[in-house]
Formats: sequence, structure tokens, C-alpha cells
Amino acid sequence: MFSSPLVVQIPPSMQMTDEQFFDFCQVNRDLRIERNQFGEISIMSPTGSETGNRDARITQQLMNWADEDQTGIAFSSSTGFKLSTGAERSPDACWIKLERWNALSPEKQQRFAPICPDFVVELRSPSDNLKPLKEKMEEYMKEPGVQLGLLIDRQHRRVYIYRPGLPEECLENPATVSGESVLPGFVLNLNKVW
Repeated sequence: MFSSPLVVQIPPSMQMTDEQFFDFCQVNRDLRIERNQFGEISIMSPTGSETGNRDARITQQLMNWADEDQTGIAFSSSTGFKLSTGAERSPDACWIKLERWNALSPEKQQRFAPICPDFVVELRSPSDNLKPLKEKMEEYMKEPGVQLGLLIDRQHRRVYIYRPGLPEECLENPATVSGESVLPGFVLNLNKVW
């Protein structure tokens, strides 16, 4: 059974400022909250335990590589980013080049940083509909700075690869996926994810 996040539409006269939205997310920490470019707020329940474990496996592999590589920093699914469209998104795992991250002031790094990661990963939960996840990946690909995205569909053992300006590529049941030239030497072991 597929479910969609609860979408709350707020009248233009009641739109939250960036600071109010950040505070709203902080007082509702048990929920995954995102806001699209039109100000609509999506509220998602936490993932199930199995999906949470697989998400952690992805983040673990990315963090381990980032610690060794030291050219950027990795983030978990609880991190929000402010995109150029005004949307606030929280990829399941992501990585940003160190020079891009360090160009942000400490104040901007403390909130939902106004930057789109260089590399984003979304992991489909059993209750997720694939179409909105693909739309989110396409949204990332229009952002300045993003270079590579992976949408992992565990149910069908597929990985959709996104690159700016190119059509999506679908891999059927791969054992690994490379970080290509964006993350040289990074190889995501999907046996720990499937």
C-alpha cells in the first residue's frame, strides 16, 4: 500500500518565514517535514525500522568514504537544506564539497543551509509512491551545485541515477553503484541496502 505525505497548504497571508519554518521543524522533531517551492508543507511520519536501518547503512558508507577522502562532508536524513527555489528538502543521505560548505557563514550552517548538496540519495520506503520521489530527484537536478543523485527502490531492486541535464538511468539489481567522478573512489555496496 502506498501513502503520500500529508500536504498542508498555507494561505499566502499566513506563509511562514524561513526562521518560523525552522522553528516549526524543531518543535516537531519526530516528523520529517519538508516545504516545496510553493510553500506547501509535507509532513511524513518516521520511516519503519527496516528502512531506517537501510538508510543508516547508506549514510554509514558515505560517511566512511567522506572521512577517508576529506574533500567534503556527508549528512544524514535529518538534515534540511534550503534550495534556490525556496523549497526546504531533506535527502536521505548527501555530500557537499568542502569549499562550497566552507563558503557559507557559520550562521547559515546552523540552520537549513542555503545550498543544494553535490550528491543526494533518496531511499524509497515500502509506503512511498515512486512518482513524487522521482519528481523530488528532478527538482534536485535543477539546482546549482548538484552533480549526482541516486534514487534507490528496494522493492524492485532498482537504482535510478540522476545527472544534471541528462535523462535518468535505471540499473536493475546492481550489487554496487559508483560515485563516478563526483565522489572518486566511493562505491555504495547495495548488498547492505537490499
